[in-house]
Amino acid sequence: MSKATFQPLSSYIEYPIEEMKLRAAEFRRQMQRRRTVRQFSDRPVPREIIEECLLTAGSAPNGANLQPWQFVVVSDPKVKHEIRVEAEQEEREFYHRRAPQEWLDALLAIGTDEYKSFLETAPYLIVIFGKSHSELPDGRRVKNYYVSESVGIATGFLITAIHNAGLVSLTHTPSPMGFLNGILHIAPDAKPFLILVVGYPAEDAQVPDIGKKSLEEIATFM
Repeated sequence: MSKATFQPLSSYIEYPIEEMKLRAAEFRRQMQRRRTVRQFSDRPVPREIIEECLLTAGSAPNGANLQPWQFVVVSDPKVKHEIRVEAEQEEREFYHRRAPQEWLDALLAIGTDEYKSFLETAPYLIVIFGKSHSELPDGRRVKNYYVSESVGIATGFLITAIHNAGLVSLTHTPSPMGFLNGILHIAPDAKPFLILVVGYPAEDAQVPDIGKKSLEEIATFM
């Protein structure tokens, strides 16, 4: 096993307290403008924007720095159609057979159903996988640790980067999602985490009239 090596922390920038407060408040305001969107435009998005956002996602902290994620970016209309067909089949089962009434009642507030036209309309689907194993530079195959946690953090980075770039997104999680491995030719030991739908909002896009919990409701200071 190779020994850990270290280098000076040269990337950190310390800001004056007042500037820190301003930066924190401005970023909070920016992120509070983010909304999950279900009506997308088919306007094209330059690939380099998606690439930059993916590099941001790849900078996320993760277990043992094994980076247990794989992002598959889908823009091919035929592949998007395949994904939609399979996803809607699973969603019909969910909405009409598998989902308990309590869950369906909770979804009423956001108005979702089994029809997922956005899977074909949006210019990009980013399918995110969590990998159970990684290959090291020397060819060894090793187990990944904290896969769900690591991939979840990277996905949060990705959503934030997409919003910061001026696009909108939607997290879509048909269940089960194993069909994605087959369509995208991904090894079965990589588990689909979610589909991130990315693009511009439709001109007539609407979002649910809902709010977020207050600081007092989500945080405790001790």
